Amino acid sequence: MQSFKNDYSEGAHPRILQALLASNLEQEEGYGEDRFTVQAAECLKARMDGADVDIHLFPGGTQTNLTALAAFLRPHEAAVAAGTGHILVHETGAIEATGHKIIAIPSDDGKLRPAQVQAALDAHTDEHMVKPRLVYISNSTEIGTIYRKEELEALSRFCRERGLYLYADGARLGSALCSGENDLTLADMARLTDAFYIGGTKNGALLGEALVIRRAELKADFRFHIKQKGALLAKGRLLGIQFLELFRDDLFFELARHANAMAGRLQSGIAALGCGFLIHSPSNQVFPVLPDAIIRRLELKYAFHVWSRAGADSSAIRLVTSWATREEAVAAFLEDLKAAL
Repeated sequence: MQSFKNDYSEGAHPRILQALLASNLEQEEGYGEDRFTVQAAECLKARMDGADVDIHLFPGGTQTNLTALAAFLRPHEAAVAAGTGHILVHETGAIEATGHKIIAIPSDDGKLRPAQVQAALDAHTDEHMVKPRLVYISNSTEIGTIYRKEELEALSRFCRERGLYLYADGARLGSALCSGENDLTLADMARLTDAFYIGGTKNGALLGEALVIRRAELKADFRFHIKQKGALLAKGRLLGIQFLELFRDDLFFELARHANAMAGRLQSGIAALGCGFLIHSPSNQVFPVLPDAIIRRLELKYAFHVWSRAGADSSAIRLVTSWATREEAVAAFLEDLKAAL
């Protein structure tokens, strides 16, 4: 069974495993104060043009989101997110469990724009309601779209004018930044958001996300929040080694480019067979619309998500490629789809 279900089905890039093994018997400080984590943070800051940021490594994305938002928000404050937002749909109420409401905004493409956020502000007017304080976005989004620089600049400017925090979930940031349609850099992400994270789990690491905090008022005592949420690993070196390996050269971006290239082949091949798509996705997620009968045949050999209904007898499926997706697997899927059609 070939899986196109997600981008973390495989373990880790061999270079990361080799680095973990090579350093295995070296003694290091714990809780993220080891030399690997320090060097990884320096590498990341260099990629952000030496921005004045704090960097904290976490095991996973949900833990990153809930720790950050719980730390950044006061008890009566809320987050604003697209209706497809990961914190709203796929984190089991983790943010709500910390006491913060998520205000859902309908969005056809998974992105938020100033006018949509303004509507949320207009609807929450006094102390009888939660106060919108943080705008949550994902890049790439849950449906594979990406933010262009002008879009992020407009949203960043709006948030600063309205006294809102702008936070970006970067679980698939590598795919977004390496898209052929992208014009953002890591330095732009640091400049235009108050905090964002860089996803390693879905781009070649065994596990791990790197939270970047730019806004000064959000930095204070943040390690206390990490510890309280159970995310301060005694063996923090395991995260540091992985991010150092990913960012000491261009490995992180090479892996993302491969995932995107495989998704591009899937997308162009499916389009050539006359199939449509739920949405245009320039990242490593593809959402073709297929007859249900065809989907059932494909499910005999391939794992993927049936994303949403698209008609009386058709559905949109999600195909996700990764740093380890083989060209042969993409070719085989297209051949089997052609035969089924």
